[in-house]
Amino acid sequence: MTAEHSDAGPDGGRAVLAKAAHENFPVAPRFLPAAWREDLMALYGFARLVDDIGDGDLAPGGADAAHLGVDPAGAADRLLLLDAVEADLRRVFASATGGTPPRHPLLRELIPTVRRSGLAPGPFLDLIEANRVDQRVRRYATYADLLGYCELSANPVGRLVLAVTGTATPERIRRSDAVCTALQLIEHLQDVAEDLARDRIYLPADVMDRFFVTEADLAAPTANASVRTLVAYLTDRARRLLEEGAPLMSGVSGRLRLLLAGFIGGGHAAARAIEDAGYDVLAGPPRASKGGLLYAAATTLRRGT
Repeated sequence: MTAEHSDAGPDGGRAVLAKAAHENFPVAPRFLPAAWREDLMALYGFARLVDDIGDGDLAPGGADAAHLGVDPAGAADRLLLLDAVEADLRRVFASATGGTPPRHPLLRELIPTVRRSGLAPGPFLDLIEANRVDQRVRRYATYADLLGYCELSANPVGRLVLAVTGTATPERIRRSDAVCTALQLIEHLQDVAEDLARDRIYLPADVMDRFFVTEADLAAPTANASVRTLVAYLTDRARRLLEEGAPLMSGVSGRLRLLLAGFIGGGHAAARAIEDAGYDVLAGPPRASKGGLLYAAATTLRRGT
């Protein structure tokens, strides 16, 4: 099985994996070794499945619930599904010692990745917990609170990437956390209107108060001056985090360096798209073009940090 030829059928994960093309950064670009690509797609499949459960975005028909052993009557219960994913995740790790294999095709894809890289359950459990938090927390009082959420929802992904590429060190983990938090903040800025439709606001209340932004302002079809100023401020915070994380590229070379440049450059390209939209994120989520992504990645690679 290769990253682009998953044997997970249409109701077993392919629709989830297809969402990789719409991310702000390359998930598993073709220039990577086949084993890395398979591992990265396996990680993405898990993370995307968990997020889709948390957001209520699973494909219709209940196939994912059935794979997880959840009765059709509970197929809309997000917390029940997250518990079922956690149980299936534990089967991934138990199967390494002869235990029962996981039920869901996307979690079965994780087995060789976990074995190859000696991954621990912690980062996967954090991603599940982030989506549990989403079911009970709809607003964040402070910027620090939002960063705490990013510790669960974003930073584990970068730590897993470092683990599967065999490049994890304490310093790289710190830099990776900065990059992942920045990417999460930028995604929140892009999706303000979509999140509000789900009754979620990831713009911290203390920052909203500072710029005199109300929830009613966020429900408008276009952003007023206060909202734009707030978005510009948070975009700058995200850019600073990207710069803090950029030395992650130091000491790595070859295709891994290209991958990291793609992650960091993708964040810069998305931030630039927000800026080019005049910081109006309410009229529609600003997205970077492919050309913008390539230019930002090349610039990041050329700068070297």
